[in-house]
Amino acid sequence: MSTKQLNKIFYIVTAFTVTMFFSCNNSYNEVQQIGMSENEPMGVAEHINLKYTDSGRVTANLLSAKMLDYSNRDFPFNEFQDGITLYLYDENNKKSTVVADYAIVYGKTDLIDLQGNVVITTVDNRELKTNQLYYDQKKEWLFTNKPVTFASEVDIINGNGFDSNSKFTNAEVLEVTGIITVED
Repeated sequence: MSTKQLNKIFYIVTAFTVTMFFSCNNSYNEVQQIGMSENEPMGVAEHINLKYTDSGRVTANLLSAKMLDYSNRDFPFNEFQDGITLYLYDENNKKSTVVADYAIVYGKTDLIDLQGNVVITTVDNRELKTNQLYYDQKKEWLFTNKPVTFASEVDIINGNGFDSNSKFTNAEVLEVTGIITVED
């Protein structure tokens, strides 16, 4: 073969290789999705006992039978189909408890949607019951527009809606229908 023919072959092979290289444009996320339905979770975790710490002190402990990880979606979330129990510890290591039949945590918005027999028992034995409650992790704010029952040692307050910070220092039942003790 002559040098011209070898150069032509070299250029053809190079052009073909470069074309092949640039045509393989799949991102890592697309490669991860191969063989996986969009409706399938990315992962499944069972018997969860997750502890959150701050400066070595446990601030929260999440327990659940199963978590489904849908981080492969455009709007990622984690789903707890079998419910959750969450223990929250204050600075004095006193415990508040959150229980729900179902929970979903949205990663992009830091919003937690608790559903079904939601019960929060605070450090000072106040209790909130509702069928659905949202928790905004960024703002540390609890809210719902569903019927609620909020009980303290003295009062049982029923209403349609609830707003509060996470420490319940400014809890407000909306559209109150229950009995409230008023001091003169």
